Amino acid sequence: MTFDKTTTYPFGQQIVWTPNEKWVEESNLTAFRRKEGIESYPKLLEKAENEVEWFWDAVCRDLGIVFHTPYSKIVDLSEGYALPKWCVGARMNIIESCLSRWINEGLGNKLAFAYESEEGSTTKLSFLELEKEVNKCANALRSIGLKKGDVIALFMPMTPELVISFLAIVKIGGILLPLFSGFGSQAIVMRLNDAQAKAFICANGNMRRGKPYDMKGIVDEAVSDSPSVRHVIVADRFPGMKSELREGRDLDWHTLVDCQSPICESEICDAEDPLMLIYTSGTTGKPKGAVHTHCGFPIKAAQDLKHAMDLKVGNSLFWFTDMGWMMGPWEVFGALICGSALVFFDGAPDFPDPGRIWRVVSEHKVTHFGLSPTLIRSLMGHGTEPLRGADFTHLRAVGSTGSPWDPEGWNWLFRNVLDSKKPILNYSGGTEVSGGILCGNFLTPQKPCALSGPVLGMAADVVDESGKSIRNSIGELVVRKPWIGMTRGFWMDKDRYLETYWSRFANVWLHGDYAAVDEDGLWYILGRSDATIKVAGKRVGPAEVEAIVNADEAVIESAAIGVPHPMKDQEIVVFCVLRPGRLPTEELRKHLFETVTSGLGKALKPKAVYFCAQLPKTRNSKIMHRVVKAAHLGEKLGDLTSLENIDALSAIREAH
Repeated sequence: MTFDKTTTYPFGQQIVWTPNEKWVEESNLTAFRRKEGIESYPKLLEKAENEVEWFWDAVCRDLGIVFHTPYSKIVDLSEGYALPKWCVGARMNIIESCLSRWINEGLGNKLAFAYESEEGSTTKLSFLELEKEVNKCANALRSIGLKKGDVIALFMPMTPELVISFLAIVKIGGILLPLFSGFGSQAIVMRLNDAQAKAFICANGNMRRGKPYDMKGIVDEAVSDSPSVRHVIVADRFPGMKSELREGRDLDWHTLVDCQSPICESEICDAEDPLMLIYTSGTTGKPKGAVHTHCGFPIKAAQDLKHAMDLKVGNSLFWFTDMGWMMGPWEVFGALICGSALVFFDGAPDFPDPGRIWRVVSEHKVTHFGLSPTLIRSLMGHGTEPLRGADFTHLRAVGSTGSPWDPEGWNWLFRNVLDSKKPILNYSGGTEVSGGILCGNFLTPQKPCALSGPVLGMAADVVDESGKSIRNSIGELVVRKPWIGMTRGFWMDKDRYLETYWSRFANVWLHGDYAAVDEDGLWYILGRSDATIKVAGKRVGPAEVEAIVNADEAVIESAAIGVPHPMKDQEIVVFCVLRPGRLPTEELRKHLFETVTSGLGKALKPKAVYFCAQLPKTRNSKIMHRVVKAAHLGEKLGDLTSLENIDALSAIREAH
């Protein structure tokens, strides 16, 4: 496939930003290159890609990762690229590289965490203060019997209690299960039961656009169907909101935590002990629990931030995200390992007015601000007036991820926030990657919407259907060598992991994105090559939506697709086939709409629910989501050789 010049991607555009020589000279990448005795950045890229063992050993040293027992070998590839073992024989707890390491280096009084609520209240904690709060929480968790290897879920807005709980779970050797704060109960139940979570830490509610939102009620509903959960710890985000504490199960955060000692020993773990499960939706089956370890996800996150994004000790990182998506844990681990301050933001970016998020960047002196292109598409509708009065002189770069850019949004941000002088660090990877495959940097010229290239150490490539490397054409994004952050598999489902990423090409990771490299060596991401639905940066698999709809007694089967939306990238549309005798009434449509919204959360509510006579299927009865989408949108249908029931095309077009 060659470039389609009618797409929104500006192939053939001119370079609009070139590196500042002083920034290049002072960059972390230049310091790393010189420390390793390498003469140029291209040589460094080549060596990092080809010499896996040297590179990741050098990264651990460069980041100052703390090991109680050093590894005997950085990686063991005896079981192949898909199943490497990292930091062989090492003992550690990554929390010590996040907090105590900086305190021991005399930086305990430096800012580690800043929080701003929707109401405007702020909280700031130094590394020393944050460690004390984490220790108290860790002691509290141990006091109720939680220990190494226990899965503990987090369901909270981006508040101080969230970051403290997050780090405390790591400190005791527990396994983090972060959940999107906008989830409905059914999405939570599936993840709790699959992970066999022992405890659940939540907020009693959240504030969204000036109105309180009950989270404890959702928790009660979810936990009632999750028998493995023994404890629910409730933090009062709203002291005035009455949340019933169920005797024998529920505990008040402050009553449990505040009385604890601020001194606590970390649980020392094997480097490859599970640290975190992050569930990500695919195109088929239930959501996948990506398994990450102490020496995996955090090291990759920190390496991306230090090398690609040039995050330095004393900088501040504010990525507008949620802990339930990969970028939340990525932000916490990456920033703290780099000795940078975290900035958390609770609430809507444009409430009480469209200037709020820019004031946060200004007032907290953020050096690295991360966002999604969908956020810019919504904010730019307010014009530049909300930017007036904001001071961006301290802002070094803007990072972006979650969806592809459009030229209009990219240029608006570049001109109006970065004064056409600072880089947009476009970033693309995923949950199973622990960060980025591709990213912008401070050393490579930029074009609108492009990525500079692979993150240092990522052997990325674009290939055709046969696996052959291609340029100036659209193909599949792959990675040809293992890296330390790659997921150790899917929770209790090794075969699915191997099938998803390693079955297409031998010893090559197939990421599932379409990508391209232009004549100047700049990279572009052109969206998913599978059917995953992405709504404002939040991914949900069709199967997860369909499971909720199909549970209704009126429905035989359903198909969920993502349709384009100018602000949110996509919206969910559901097609339902009803049981004989059930009428396609407006009342039923409303009921199914509300069922999906309740099950997945308001952020993932569908655009529409349609009724149809049948769905297009293959001969083995697999629903052809690609064909459903093409028929609904009036697009080219493509290859229909595997379609069993050709009449289903008319059924989709005539759906009502």
